[in-house]
Amino acid sequence: MATATPDTYTEKTDEQKAIIEMVRQFADEQIIPNAEHYDHEDEFPEPIVEQMRELGLFGVTIPEEYGGMGLDLTTYVMIVEELSRGWISISGIINTHFIGSYLLMKFGTDEQKQRWLPRMATGEIRAAFSLSEPEVGSDVQAIKTSAKKVDDSEPAMYEINGQKMWVTNGLMSGLVFVLVKTDPDADPRHRGMTCFVAEKEPGVGENTGEYAGFTVPPKLKKMGYKGVESTELVFDGYRCPAENVLGGEQAGLNKGFAQMMDALEVGRANVAARGVGIAQRALELALRYSQERKTFGKPIAEHQAIQFKLADMATQIEAARLLTLKSARLKDAGERSDLEAGMAKLFASEAGRFCVEESFRIHGGYGYSKEYEIERLYRDAPLLLIGEGTSEIQRMVIGKKLLSRHKI
Repeated sequence: MATATPDTYTEKTDEQKAIIEMVRQFADEQIIPNAEHYDHEDEFPEPIVEQMRELGLFGVTIPEEYGGMGLDLTTYVMIVEELSRGWISISGIINTHFIGSYLLMKFGTDEQKQRWLPRMATGEIRAAFSLSEPEVGSDVQAIKTSAKKVDDSEPAMYEINGQKMWVTNGLMSGLVFVLVKTDPDADPRHRGMTCFVAEKEPGVGENTGEYAGFTVPPKLKKMGYKGVESTELVFDGYRCPAENVLGGEQAGLNKGFAQMMDALEVGRANVAARGVGIAQRALELALRYSQERKTFGKPIAEHQAIQFKLADMATQIEAARLLTLKSARLKDAGERSDLEAGMAKLFASEAGRFCVEESFRIHGGYGYSKEYEIERLYRDAPLLLIGEGTSEIQRMVIGKKLLSRHKI
């Protein structure tokens, strides 16, 4: 693939245009009209997810040989923007699944790909992605969850013990890509970590039988980002086959940290796209409300103070979209995009918060009412500031990458 140049960042192929139009229509007709209900009830939107399966959205980036669409990261972030414009919880359901499929496609063995990717492409099984722990937060190298090989087991097994936190799709997933310590004496610490593909029953809190020792406590209650479940995971003597080491036991053992950090790079492009999507929806709501609401005998859109807000919102959205597409296109071109993905995630998530808050201000008192959609957006937007690395972490990443690229 040719190297991306600035004038190609916003271009779309005919296929991309058709897909984006389909997803936008789906968001307008199925997601936006129903989001309020599922948000209020904090209920998993199963009918919407089922339609996503039928549209093939769970297999967007999975190669055609495994039943997916085989599309690139750039097309995927365009889809995520449209889904997030409808409701970011919907994009959350697909994001961890996408990261899992990315890990399998890049690092999985042929047997692992054949075993899981076809069912992931159809959405028959969905994936979750687990790094964080209750006392860890952004310090991933401090994780405590561990895996130890079981002596004389046939087939070879590892026993996993520990607790994970903030796992999106933790309950409904059938696979969890989980990072654990396998060499507690490793120095530096990240060289002693392994990614396991932990299997479980979808929708079951306490697993039994072959998945015994893997428990999902009740979902966490959150301010926003409802509908999609965020959970803890408790591993207590859970036995995971050695063949479930990502990349195979021989090649993948103690390689998990690098694998997960690679996946976070594409995950950050995803979160950036979610920031663009929620910002775009906030602008649409502000444009409509400001032209309908009148004060002092004219629509508030005619007041300069409101026009300034609209101008700032639209400008930030355009800049965020360009940063996001650039990071995705660089990754698709096989180039380094860790710096660009960090920039996109930082700017787009902050732009999402800014635009939602400005739209909220434009709505005045009505923005505080659950009768208006902006109230939900106001509760959802803060997630983007902390998911896939906080804004502060992004600044650290960007600073370090800048220095490493421009050493004197």
